[in-house]
Amino acid sequence: MRKRLAFTSTAGLSILAASLFTALPAFAQPNGQPADAARALDQSAAPTDPAGSTPPASSANPSTNTGIQLTTLKIMLDKGVISQAEYDSAMGDLKESVGATVAPDAATVMFGKWATTFYGFVEADYAYDSTESFTEFPGNGKVARPGTYAGDHGRSQISIRNTRLGFRMKAPEYHGIRASAQIEADFLGNQPATGFNGDGATASTISENNFFNNPTFRVRHANLRLETPVVDILFGQYWELFGWQSVYHPNTVEIQGVPGQVYSRTAQLRISKTVRSSALNFEAAVAALRPPQRDSATPEGQAGIRFSSDKWTGYHTSGATGSAIQPVSLAVTGDLRNYSVQDFTTKGYANKVTSAIAIDAYIPIIPASAGHKGNSFNIYGELVTGYGDADVYSSLNSGVTNASRTTGTGAAATTAPFANNVDPGLVVLDNAGGLHAIQYTTGYVGAEYYLPGTDGKYWVSGNYSHVTSANAHYYTGAGYAKATAVISDTDWFDVNLFGDITPAVRLGFEYANFNNQYVDGGHAINHRFQLSAFYIF
Repeated sequence: MRKRLAFTSTAGLSILAASLFTALPAFAQPNGQPADAARALDQSAAPTDPAGSTPPASSANPSTNTGIQLTTLKIMLDKGVISQAEYDSAMGDLKESVGATVAPDAATVMFGKWATTFYGFVEADYAYDSTESFTEFPGNGKVARPGTYAGDHGRSQISIRNTRLGFRMKAPEYHGIRASAQIEADFLGNQPATGFNGDGATASTISENNFFNNPTFRVRHANLRLETPVVDILFGQYWELFGWQSVYHPNTVEIQGVPGQVYSRTAQLRISKTVRSSALNFEAAVAALRPPQRDSATPEGQAGIRFSSDKWTGYHTSGATGSAIQPVSLAVTGDLRNYSVQDFTTKGYANKVTSAIAIDAYIPIIPASAGHKGNSFNIYGELVTGYGDADVYSSLNSGVTNASRTTGTGAAATTAPFANNVDPGLVVLDNAGGLHAIQYTTGYVGAEYYLPGTDGKYWVSGNYSHVTSANAHYYTGAGYAKATAVISDTDWFDVNLFGDITPAVRLGFEYANFNNQYVDGGHAINHRFQLSAFYIF
């Protein structure tokens, strides 16, 4: 038993390295099914000779004694190695990255009833921008204003940094409890900015060559999950519950999150419960998350409910690769957090409790099913309003800063915004030391149409989002950032064309328009054209 446990704890790494590529030639069959793995599941534990007797263990083939098998989740389900509930749980973890078509056949290494599934995609992107505002991942970044060097010149980029790798591990079901773990990562890790600013001075400490060719590997998900007959428990880094991610993520070629899209992962402890019926499903969840400010000494709290119906389904692609049948649904989630920031006027602490609410929906207008994906049409959307919640978006910061203070006297006096122990863009200190949370209202709506006669392999989509702040303009002018540097509103839209060349290869083309309005009334617009290719496995 000790030997077996030690072996399976590293199955996702050592088995894949030693067995995956050597087994792949036999694994690939004309019908696309891993026939050798299927035969392995049909074989008994030890071979027999023509007379029907079992040879002694010492004369058996060592490879059959290990019990290592290269298979797929679909074969494991068909052979009864895993239950339908275990299979559905695995699909829930994988389909957001690789879609429901590829996920059942993702390479899985099995040792007894322990299994590790390897999945992901290789992504190559070409993007042209009309300004020098963004990397290949725009997020909610600022568009350079016209009249500046960066605002009047274009930029081209080719990148592979959004390539994604994942491992999903499962243990045998134990007294009705299913245990699994997930590790998922990509190459969009935290790196210094690169390039030059508008006055020609170096704006970073990393070269473009290193930024694109030697990207930083980062964790997306790292969590363990227990699914019990009573509740489900998740502990580790995963999608935040707020916005019921990633169910309602829009379909785009652009790397997400796009402007105005709730897109956030963090460490958390979550408890959830799903109640299913033939007509309606109900889900409820609560979570304690890593606090946005650790010095507040208070975890962030989130809770939500979701209704769905399996009788009314559509075909939706989350991001660029997560294509799957999805039921009509509506979700409402809330967020509560606390900030505690040093007040530079009294040397005490100012506290602020903030909240936010999100409403998300997915509606198939022309329904789809597993056997009928073509000529289907759906819409989806999200509406969010809250205070101090900029970090649930990608790189959202309107440009506000704390009020400035002067230190020193005479010739040694310097004036700069007060630095505090909280990430920028969430809360701000005014001239009197009062603490205020930055307000944002965001929303997006999107639509997808899968062309008839293509079984969901070719489709078009479009999205529109709006971001506005009700109070960012209060913190401009004397003692604050200039009105020319603070954004009051952002509008973004895109149109996308997708096509599956093979079950493993997908192409996508996008036009996107970014429009920032600054507090002084000025606008800055960026046009983006992006071509991307995905090898999904």
